[in-house]
Amino acid sequence: MRDGCIRAGELLLPNQTVDLTAWACVACDQYTSQPAYWQEAEMQAGDKPSALRLVLPEIYLDEAAQRIPRIHETMRGYLQNGVLTPRVKKGFVLVERSTGEGARLGLVALMDLECYDYRAGSKLPVHATEGTIMERIPPRLMIRKGAELETSHVLLLIDDRMHSVAEPLFAKRASLEKLYDFPLMMNGGQLTGYAVTDPNDIQSVYDAFGVLKQQGGILFAVGDGNHSLAAAKSYWEEVKQTLTPGAQANHPARFAMVEIENIHDDALCFAPIHRVLFGFDGDDLLSEIESYAVSKGWTLAGAEDTHCITVVYEGKEVELNIAGSGYPLAVGTLQTFLDEWMRGRSGLKLDYVHGEGAARALAAQPNTVAFLLPALHKGELFPAIGALSVLPRKTFSLGEAHEKRYYMETRKLRP
Repeated sequence: MRDGCIRAGELLLPNQTVDLTAWACVACDQYTSQPAYWQEAEMQAGDKPSALRLVLPEIYLDEAAQRIPRIHETMRGYLQNGVLTPRVKKGFVLVERSTGEGARLGLVALMDLECYDYRAGSKLPVHATEGTIMERIPPRLMIRKGAELETSHVLLLIDDRMHSVAEPLFAKRASLEKLYDFPLMMNGGQLTGYAVTDPNDIQSVYDAFGVLKQQGGILFAVGDGNHSLAAAKSYWEEVKQTLTPGAQANHPARFAMVEIENIHDDALCFAPIHRVLFGFDGDDLLSEIESYAVSKGWTLAGAEDTHCITVVYEGKEVELNIAGSGYPLAVGTLQTFLDEWMRGRSGLKLDYVHGEGAARALAAQPNTVAFLLPALHKGELFPAIGALSVLPRKTFSLGEAHEKRYYMETRKLRP
């Protein structure tokens, strides 16, 4: 499996003097309508080295032109000043993440971008789980083009019923070098990491993936970070054109850092991603939905295969039951309406919110409507991808916002 999709590599970590709680921060695509979260994270990081300085939280996308040069400068500074040092020369990092849902395992590795294509219909081993919104790629691509470093919140899911990849390594963790063990900021739980560098352990990982590949079907599903991975792929396609075939084989840009998690891990929980619409009255919006449903031949009544969506706005709560849409998931029915209805309308904003509490809090504002969606069952994921190719965007979340991957490891992006 050495020439497969997953590869061991050199991974960098903060040096021993760095406060790791201040260093690690949550994925940049979280809390996109909650500036208070990011302000508090900035306060907790203070003037200490932090991965917060290496990423662009999506809430600040309109400031990308100002922030991205500072990100690149910080990357160079952390390398020159020794803030980041190689801790795993050629290997993986076995990760244990403890949250309120329990302790889940992951394996940080490099993924060959030649094994992945974000376009619908791809037959490559690494499969996108949602449709790519092309306009979301440029800011991420701009960061990657000038970056000396990569840090990642990409999660790859595997259908490993035999628990053959990370779990055997965890069973022997006492013999592995412990790299870190610390509490994450902002209610993120505990993060522990172990170096996997023994050639026999590395080969056991390759062998386990080889067995999974022989089972057929989708090998890897992108559980989080779809658009970040799409940006990495776009960058590699540009870089590849400038290289000889020999130089392409091991160029750092050919790979993306990922964490691989088993969908059968009991502590890996799927949560719905709710929709919150800003700028429209809730009563009027329900009338618009009813008119749209009638025009499509859908019915708003309890029936077999009904999609149930809870609509919350300004102290009101309405159960919306839609049948006959033809979409296998409630999120597909809702997103189809929102996409068509919003087209050409000004003054509206649609956000994708993790956590029912956060969505309900936002819906208390005037002219704000929250759509609370049911969760996707884990067992439905791989079959749904096989049937639909890609799911509607923002169909599911791996846990709530504070349980998402925190940026920790880094790697060099240039030879």
